[in-house]
Amino acid sequence: MTEAEIQQENEDIAKAYKELLKISYRTLSDDDKKLIRKAFEVAVDAHKTQRRKSGEAYVFHPIAVAKIVAHEIGLDATSIAAALLHDVVEDCPEYTLDDIQQIFGETIARIVDGLTKISSLKQEGNVSLQAENFRKMLLTLNDDVRVIIIKIADRLHNMQTMDAMRPDKQIKIASETLYIYAPLAHRIGLYNIKTELEDLSLKYTEPETYRDIQQQIEGSKEEQQEYINQFSNVLKKSLDDEGLHYEIKGRPKSIYSINQKLIKQGITFDQIYDKFAIRIIYKSDLKNEKFIGWKIYSIVTDHFRPNPKRLRDWISSPKSTGYEALHITVMGNKGRWVEVQIRSERMHEIAEKGYAAHYKYKQGKENEEDSLDIWINRLQETLENHDANAIDFVEQFKLNLYSQEIYVFTPKGDLKSLPKGATPLDFAFSIHTQVGYKTRGAKVNDKLVPLSYELKSGDQVSIITSENVKPTANWLDYATTASARSKIKTSLKEEKKQIAAEGKEVLRRKLKQLKISLSDKVINELTVFFKIKTSLDLFYKVGTSKIDNKMLKSFAASRSNTFVSYIKNKIRKPSGLLNDKDDITIKYDKLVFGNEEEKLNYKIAPCCNPIPGDNVFGFLSINDGLKVHKVNCPNAISLQSNYAYRVKKAKWIDSTQQEYVVKLRVSGIDEVGALNEISNVISSHLNVNMKSINLDSNEGIFTGTLTVVVKNTAVVNKLVRKLKQINGIEKVTRV
Repeated sequence: MTEAEIQQENEDIAKAYKELLKISYRTLSDDDKKLIRKAFEVAVDAHKTQRRKSGEAYVFHPIAVAKIVAHEIGLDATSIAAALLHDVVEDCPEYTLDDIQQIFGETIARIVDGLTKISSLKQEGNVSLQAENFRKMLLTLNDDVRVIIIKIADRLHNMQTMDAMRPDKQIKIASETLYIYAPLAHRIGLYNIKTELEDLSLKYTEPETYRDIQQQIEGSKEEQQEYINQFSNVLKKSLDDEGLHYEIKGRPKSIYSINQKLIKQGITFDQIYDKFAIRIIYKSDLKNEKFIGWKIYSIVTDHFRPNPKRLRDWISSPKSTGYEALHITVMGNKGRWVEVQIRSERMHEIAEKGYAAHYKYKQGKENEEDSLDIWINRLQETLENHDANAIDFVEQFKLNLYSQEIYVFTPKGDLKSLPKGATPLDFAFSIHTQVGYKTRGAKVNDKLVPLSYELKSGDQVSIITSENVKPTANWLDYATTASARSKIKTSLKEEKKQIAAEGKEVLRRKLKQLKISLSDKVINELTVFFKIKTSLDLFYKVGTSKIDNKMLKSFAASRSNTFVSYIKNKIRKPSGLLNDKDDITIKYDKLVFGNEEEKLNYKIAPCCNPIPGDNVFGFLSINDGLKVHKVNCPNAISLQSNYAYRVKKAKWIDSTQQEYVVKLRVSGIDEVGALNEISNVISSHLNVNMKSINLDSNEGIFTGTLTVVVKNTAVVNKLVRKLKQINGIEKVTRV
């Protein structure tokens, strides 16, 4: 770089720092500014020789993260300083955690430590390094929730500036974002950031889909704005007559949520009517907030007919994220459903800023514990199972991040929030761990119900306990919350260990009678003979009599006669070969893998059943070798996030010789001749053979499935378009 370029870059860094102080959501004192200034100076010094992939000075990244923390999330000076320092210890050996503690104190050092990634973990077996990172990050929630919030800001800026990265890195980071960071942002109440993370993730995981929806949104912007203006004009006079101070805004639906709707409902972009929501944000003091909110509800429903099934009252019962609002769906102009969100300015600020605004408005009420406090305090229970496999740990935590909520009453009339789908067993564990362990039965609204009963909002639940009861494996079928399932698994593991310890002594005695001494070698032979994964499972099966005397005698006989040859055969058996029925690649080699475009044996994943032309990737599974998944497979995000090191790039190179079976689901209005028209379209359509057709009609509506044989995705898409043109057909989706 020339001297002029260096000078310009230094000026830009100084300008970015000044902007950071200007845009802070909180009022910064002189001491706050000194703290932030010191953190800025350390960050500039620590990163002075580093550059990002894009070529810009690395220090722009921590400054940008601090800006998100300061303005979009609205945290305090301590958090802003920690954001500036978040990569210092990890990337710069001249600064240690002790240095940070001496300069900035214990709180900032603890946050920076929580933000420092694990870099020295070894990958063993199928445990993902990234999942271990997630585990450490999630455990820091118990120490300081700011760690997670700054981490989300860090991820947001990385997603905003990812264009310079390799495509495989982009997909890995985008998958991680969808898998854990977006749900976390949602749970902490950072809805705007959650939406941006989802949209940016789709941009890199499915770029064509993202661009297509983005272009269609841009093309319909004027029409949407005109509709919002018409809707608003109907309400304004009535709102003004009541002397209300308010603002009406239109909020477009995100690209990611539109794509989810297209996939789930099998419809086109034009068929989505709720591409936006209308927000009414009103001024009010705290005392009259609820009253004015319901007054606005009354005015809206005076002019537009509401859908009674779509009323969401989060003013009376706020979400556990702290979110408050009234949501109603009404029939607007041109027969279109429109969602209307009614919020006070305070509620709107909490919805926009999440955690930070929530606690700003809580000042002076420190002793009051609300739903967000309860959720954060309960995290210790959710995260207490430290012995779990890292992947299981993260999945358990994720279980309730996106779940909708229900509200149930205790026998004394206290209100408890649980995720939708929760059972009496979940309720019991939410009261207390020991209540959960001793659950014998449950009553809902004074009636006995099974432990698998799905609770509904408004239910009053009481738990019947007994000292003689303990958790069984069946309970895992009844419990849905991560906390309850974690506690049940912990109890079952303890019981299994106890039975296994007794089983080991039983096995020692029985083998002694067969003149065999129990040793590590013999234990290995037993696990192979009985096809058991671990020694703990072996001892447990002996302890529960699933392995008896007769079976052990068979082992002893095979050991003396054929055990050695049995092991040799196991070793010789080719594990990677597939038979003709299982794998098309023995005759047809249509996919190539990796940058070298290697030709490898693979299996088609049954979860998404890709065919030539689908965007796919290869995944190296433990038991089934290389499996091919579609990039939008339901399991893709989890696989690419947790096991990125086992993902292989895949590309179709030829699809002219082999044919593939595809199932289509169709539905519509049952008209005379519909079946004939469907058959004619398929039979006259080039390169498509109909294998089977199954249609059911009920009260003028038909649904059914078509099974056809095609050569690639292009043929399927063309067939779907032609079928949709048939009069009466409403939907055609690929199964």
